[in-house]
Amino acid sequence: MNINSPFAEIIESSLHSWIAQSWQWDAFPAFGSLVSINSGSRLLFGIVHQVQTGSIDPMHSPFPYKKSQEQLLKDHPQIFEFLKTTLTCVPIGYQEKGVINYLVACEPPKIHAFIELPKKEHAQQFFSSSHYLHVLFSLGNQVSCLDELLLAILHYIDTLGLLSEKKLHDFIETYSLLIGNDYRRLKIFLQRTEKHILIR
Repeated sequence: MNINSPFAEIIESSLHSWIAQSWQWDAFPAFGSLVSINSGSRLLFGIVHQVQTGSIDPMHSPFPYKKSQEQLLKDHPQIFEFLKTTLTCVPIGYQEKGVINYLVACEPPKIHAFIELPKKEHAQQFFSSSHYLHVLFSLGNQVSCLDELLLAILHYIDTLGLLSEKKLHDFIETYSLLIGNDYRRLKIFLQRTEKHILIR
C-alpha cells in the first residue's frame, strides 16, 4: 500500500462511523491507524477500529484447503478474486483552513470518497494535541475495545516517530481524566503501555 495514495473508498457513511472497502483485499492499514479523506473544503480524519475480510459472493465462502498462501496462489488463484476487505473508522476530527478541529464534522464523507494514509506532516499536526481522545471517548459506543484501540494508536504514533515522553504524558493525563481517574483501569493501562510502547 503506497503512502499518500488512495487505497479504499467509502461504501457506508454517517457522522459517527465510516465503512470503506479496500481496492485490494490484502492491502489495508493496521488497527489504530490514522486515515484521511479529502472532502474538498475539509480534510477529514478517522481511526481504523475494525478490519474484516470475507467473501464478496455469499455463494463462494472461503473454506480450508490445507495449503500455504503460496500454494493457494499457484494452484487456486481464482479464489482470491472473491475476497474483499472492509475497514470501519471512527471520525475524530478534521482540518479546515489549515486548522485542526477535534470535532465530528458537520457532514459525513460522500459515498465513494477515497481514503488514504495522511501525509506525515498532517499526522504530526493532528497528534500534536491529545484532544482527539475526547472525541474517541464520546463515540466510545462505536468501538468494542476502546483501551485496545488506544494502545494501538500509541503504537501507530510511535512507529511514525512522533511519540515523545511529553506527548505520552499528555496522552496518559487526558486518558486518566476521561476515565474519571479510575485507578485500577489506569494502572493496568500504564502497565501495558510500558510493556509495548517504545519511546524513541
